[in-house]
Amino acid sequence: MKIELAKVKDFKMSGDGTSSSWSKTKWHSLKRVGDGSSKYATRFKALYSAKGMYFLFDCEDRKLTCSGLPDNANLFSEDVIELFIWPDERHPLYFEYEASPLAAQLPILVSNNGGAFYGWLPWHYEGGRRCLCATSVRGGKKAAKADVQGWTVESFIPFELFSGVCSTPKKGDAWRANFYRIDYDESPSSQWAWDVRTGGNFHDYKNFGTIVF
Repeated sequence: MKIELAKVKDFKMSGDGTSSSWSKTKWHSLKRVGDGSSKYATRFKALYSAKGMYFLFDCEDRKLTCSGLPDNANLFSEDVIELFIWPDERHPLYFEYEASPLAAQLPILVSNNGGAFYGWLPWHYEGGRRCLCATSVRGGKKAAKADVQGWTVESFIPFELFSGVCSTPKKGDAWRANFYRIDYDESPSSQWAWDVRTGGNFHDYKNFGTIVF
């Protein structure tokens, strides 16, 4: 799986994907993996600028199965989108980012030593190093446990956050990546992936797809 990212000027995110910048790229669908019975449509777009990467997820849903967890909590235990970025294949280090329908975020660097892994939160996480997030909901309120028709999240991941991990990408550079969603409307939870070779193991970084700048 491969995506060639369009380059844009930085723009303000509204949470609903209405910026004209998003017209410069197309939607990519996520496919069901693992167990679970929910069949919600899930798709995403990706762009980049001189300062970082932009991601837009659109998730069909019926209920916001979340409790209002804060930033850096176990967001993966509730409705969530996740993206994984592996910039340098010489090292088993990759970036994991999660966002909830209520705009809580979890940005971590993961060191994966042969399947033994854990996440590290960024230090001096401020200014140009902070990830940005905006969300919106359709067909209901943006509130925990609300009945809805779907939700959208826009996220910005700054290249400055990768200082010490890799260099800012140049045109033509390729990074490995994958994109996911988990929904908890039914038990067991339902999962989606862009490159389905990972199956339900989101940390199977050797089977990530590729994004090209």
